[in-house]
Amino acid sequence: MDENKGMKPEHNTSEGLTIYRYDSSKKVTALQRVYDEAIAANEEQGAQGDGANRRRRASSKSILAAFLVGAIVVGGLTYMSDRMSLFGGETANVVQTVVSNGNSNSSDAGVTTASLQSCTENFASVFEQANPAVVEIANYGVENNQSNPNLFGRNGARSDSRQQSPQSSADPVLMGTGSGFFFNKNGYILTNQHVIADATELKVTVPGYDEPLKAKVVNANEDLDLAVLKVENPDGKDFPALGFGDSNQANIGDWVVAIGNPYGLDHTMTIGVLSAKERPITVTGEDGQDHQYKHLLQTDASINPGNSGGPLLNAKGEVIGVNTAVNSEAQGMGFAISSGTILDAVKEMMAGTTERSL
Repeated sequence: MDENKGMKPEHNTSEGLTIYRYDSSKKVTALQRVYDEAIAANEEQGAQGDGANRRRRASSKSILAAFLVGAIVVGGLTYMSDRMSLFGGETANVVQTVVSNGNSNSSDAGVTTASLQSCTENFASVFEQANPAVVEIANYGVENNQSNPNLFGRNGARSDSRQQSPQSSADPVLMGTGSGFFFNKNGYILTNQHVIADATELKVTVPGYDEPLKAKVVNANEDLDLAVLKVENPDGKDFPALGFGDSNQANIGDWVVAIGNPYGLDHTMTIGVLSAKERPITVTGEDGQDHQYKHLLQTDASINPGNSGGPLLNAKGEVIGVNTAVNSEAQGMGFAISSGTILDAVKEMMAGTTERSL
């Protein structure tokens, strides 16, 4: 008996094994024949047997019936999986198509479908685009023993391995490091005011340059914790610069990317979501004074000492915030000055430009 009669060969694997799939018009023909022949054989045995044989025949019928039902179900699942790409195929292609085209003709208009791979590739693209404009700022000053461990980078990231022993009380030492970014191709850098506080010298490490560049302070706004610096390009070339996005258009749950130098680990990228907007916080400075900040963005992107002054980017690679504070008693709770606040402050600071060397 040819058990494959009524079934259609699908394809040959590399081992030469033929895979069968039922034709829609001949799904159970072969199985029905097996069933009928088995029943006939049992009936012949039953005609010669007693009651026990009849019970055995009934049991055989039940087994065969269960086998037939199972085979039909498996055949149906095989057919449906082929139609619906249950184990891959069309479903993956649909997701990829929606992501690639950026739209869909379905009734769920406005719903964005994205694959994990597309998100990962987008984050990598954001980093590649933004990272060259992110810098590390080293604050050199007169060493003192005051510090505030509860404050996010008031003096940047303090790292014992980075600090130097002073030769005399007048020699500047590395007090800490922070982050910043070029917002103008002519060498203008935006950072936090607390990153440069009390500095006697500022050195900026720029990607692609072997030696740090000395920076001048253009202007600073302590109330908003913002500062503008300027460095000169020894090559006379333009610096890469980041553009600003509209933080007012950002939504809770949007992906965000932070790039900075936490604990001196340069050009570290972390990702998270925008957790909240319009947050007010109070920060106690090293002078013991409370500083009130309003309209901040809250994010769960990992932010640590040294991230101060670094950009908080949206999925397009636009700056929607400047990282400024973190709750030291909690995890996944960082804050950034919104671009809505930044743009107005930068205009005022640039209008009142008073470059000064330290």
